[in-house]
Amino acid sequence: MEPNNEKPRTLTRRDMIKMAAAGAALACAGRPRLVLAQAQADAAVTAAFWEKTDDGRVACLLCPNGCLIGPGKRGTCQVRENRNGELKTLVHSRPCSLNNDPIEKKPLFHYRPGTLAFSLATAGCNLRCKFCQNWEISQFPPEQVQSQQAGPEEIVRMARSAGSRIIAFTYSEPVVFYEYVRDICKAARGTGLGRVIVSNGYIERKPLEALLQDLDAVKIDFKSFSEGFYTTACSGHLKPVLGSIELIRSKGVWLELVVLLVPTLNDDLRQIEMMCRWIFQKLGPDVPLHFTRFHPTYKMTDLPPTPIATLEKAHEIGLNAGLHYVYAGNVPGHPSENTYCPYDKTLLIQRVGFEVVKNDIQNGACPTCHRKVPGVWT
Repeated sequence: MEPNNEKPRTLTRRDMIKMAAAGAALACAGRPRLVLAQAQADAAVTAAFWEKTDDGRVACLLCPNGCLIGPGKRGTCQVRENRNGELKTLVHSRPCSLNNDPIEKKPLFHYRPGTLAFSLATAGCNLRCKFCQNWEISQFPPEQVQSQQAGPEEIVRMARSAGSRIIAFTYSEPVVFYEYVRDICKAARGTGLGRVIVSNGYIERKPLEALLQDLDAVKIDFKSFSEGFYTTACSGHLKPVLGSIELIRSKGVWLELVVLLVPTLNDDLRQIEMMCRWIFQKLGPDVPLHFTRFHPTYKMTDLPPTPIATLEKAHEIGLNAGLHYVYAGNVPGHPSENTYCPYDKTLLIQRVGFEVVKNDIQNGACPTCHRKVPGVWT
């Protein structure tokens, strides 16, 4: 099983039509392939959150990278380009991966459990994580990633035809296809489709505040509680992510956190304890926290998989810090995949991998003590 439980698939146009008609999951997995440059040119639309500078460059204001982009150049994400003094996004309506996933695969455990999420991505990312699971699409420019045309309204139609109850922006980094996410979310208003992003949280406050108005849930990949790890392993910084997490929680959007424990790099137990205490103090006890198992990939193939014992220790640390819902991921069948009532220890939701075996939550509450279980259950 893969780290963070997320692995996309590329698609063909025929696959997209088939999914829209029959609700079938899209297959056609493969390495990135070149697409026509003209297709990428046609995809370019004006980006949000930027301003001109006096020297012909544009300043991207979307994420903490703060890229100053010269004429004809692109930002760190490789998908936002300065064209004649205007910042353009090259990936609007150009998904490279579409699939119908269990919401548990994100993983989101307290948001509409047992339902399907119509999941999509475009090329690009604003971080450079050396352990990226989906580097084939996140670490390549869009002209080197196979993609297709699908506008916001078409995505909504496809999701409904596929029997999904949720649209999830995932696999790569939704921040870099911000405008596409925004427009799909608006197109989905009033349809009953949940709108979810799986993100690294590396985004400026103003665009995040605007996006949260149309989101129902957010899962943040919380890389570490160490600035050093963010700098050396991800080419980013910790502080902006902490700010994003606090903002999401303050706005009342459902939030879950996932920490991929990479052996020798971010699995220090004292640091994990500090992280858990921060979560308890800043977010409260009810934000679910997932510790997931690393498997060698991308630029970190020399490290072993995370020992299950490490996940179990992290799980115990989280509970001892006062957190009510702490999970161990990428270990199918482990008891820590399940949801228990923190007050009387009743088994509420039993899971095996991505499957919900049983769900005994009644009207959003524990059937034994009748205390409310935080989450979105209907």
